Amino acid sequence: MKEFQQRESIDFTEILSPIMKLTTINSVLSIVTSDDLPLEQLNIKIAFLHGDLEEDIYIVQPQGYITSGEEHLVCKLKKSLYGLKQAPRQWYLKFDRFMVSSAYTRLEAGHCCYFKYFANSYIILLFM
Repeated sequence: MKEFQQRESIDFTEILSPIMKLTTINSVLSIVTSDDLPLEQLNIKIAFLHGDLEEDIYIVQPQGYITSGEEHLVCKLKKSLYGLKQAPRQWYLKFDRFMVSSAYTRLEAGHCCYFKYFANSYIILLFM
């Protein structure tokens, strides 16, 4: 998919995804430091490939996958791809639905911060 060929309100409507505020990061790091809590980091390298598309998007057949005699056909995307303008937003929306359904609470002041309380502990998750 060539990104420059996407057209607003046809191939996508919204592309903005929340970003982590520096004040939220500083606050969480202060809590971790003052309470001597463990800190973990996770990098999801293929995150954008799991976003669900709301629009119908078609791409030309990738090189190496073109069937002889069917060169004129296109592929309909079922999931998001890197390079799509709406990929970051679609991934965030899917992640947010999962976190809320898993009983995490999203911080109102920072939409990229989730927390969950347990009997004697809690989890703070920053999504960047």
